[in-house]
This record gives sequence, structure tokens and C-alpha cells, in this order.
Amino acid sequence: MKGIILAGGTGSRLFPLTKVTNKHLLPVYDKPMIYYPLQTLLTAGIKDIMIVSGRGHAGHFLELLGSGADFGARFTYEIQDEAGGIAQALALTEDFADDDDVAVILGDNIFQDNVKDTIQSFTSGAHIFLKAVPDAARFGVAEVDKASGRVRCIEEKPDVPKSDYAVTGLYIYNNGVFNIIKTLKPSERGELEITDVNN
Repeated sequence: MKGIILAGGTGSRLFPLTKVTNKHLLPVYDKPMIYYPLQTLLTAGIKDIMIVSGRGHAGHFLELLGSGADFGARFTYEIQDEAGGIAQALALTEDFADDDDVAVILGDNIFQDNVKDTIQSFTSGAHIFLKAVPDAARFGVAEVDKASGRVRCIEEKPDVPKSDYAVTGLYIYNNGVFNIIKTLKPSERGELEITDVNN
């Protein structure tokens, strides 16, 4: 399995801090934010990782992370030329993924749980990670079938959430995800949405 960290976006809500660097490179406690999702993948045994960032500060990632040798891994980099959504950023990694399954994590997500067993036992389809939250309307919300534990559908920021399960920024997909992305149409925001991929 290959790992993908999506670290694009403008970070407009953190302006003016993001005027000089990418938000994923800002410190969270004692290390850059991107170290947390990176550690999630490394702990899961994934050593071949692509980092997708926007154009503005792409060189900062290379300067900070290098080839991956310091992490016992191999890093590859890709540029998302414009803000086109998470699914569009994921589409840029198709050649890197080759025929492998992929674990995809957003560069500003911090997970405390070890997800190694779930990632290593993945066999087919897709797996998304959920978190019960008190304010689900702020997130993509999963409606879960209680009997099977399977996700029925995901609604993006619903006024009346069907559950309190927010979709986190960690996903596992088989290689068919790239064919699904090719069928998507841009949302009202003009972006290819990861919620549409997951549905």
C-alpha cells in the first residue's frame, strides 16, 4: 500500500500566518503540523509516500522533509496547480499509486489512535474513518447502518445531521478510486469533492 498526504489549500482562515508558508508547515506543539499525518502513515508501516501541495510554498516541503531518508521512507512530491478540491488532488497521484491500494490522509489531521491494523487488513473497496462529535453539522456526516456497520451515505455539512459521526480526513481506497474520480462533476464550489468519491 502507498501513502498520500494531501497538503494543499490556501489556509485562508490562518492568514496572515499562511502568507509566508503553507498551513501544514506551521507548528503544532513541538513539530510542524505535517509530521502528525506523516507519523500516522509511517506507524501503519507505509514507507512509500507522496505529498501533494499547492504551488506557493512547495519548496518548503522539500526543504523540510527531503527524500524521506531521515524518516526511513521514500517521499515523492506533486503540485496541485489550483484549488480544485481534495478529489482533484487525489487524482494527481494516480501514476504514483500505480496498481496499489492507497491510504490517503489530509495534511492537517492529527490522529491519536494507531490505525495500523485497519490499514494492513484492508482488502478491497474503500474504508473511511469516522469520529463521534458534538457538532456534526460542521462536517461531512456519515449515516451508518447499525446492523452492518456500513456507511449508507455521507452528507456534507447537513442542517440536520443523520448521526453524530463526522468523516475524518483519513481514507483507504483500492485502485478503482481513480476511475470513480474521472466520473465526478464539479460541485457548486467548482471543486471535485471527496464526499462524492466516498458516496
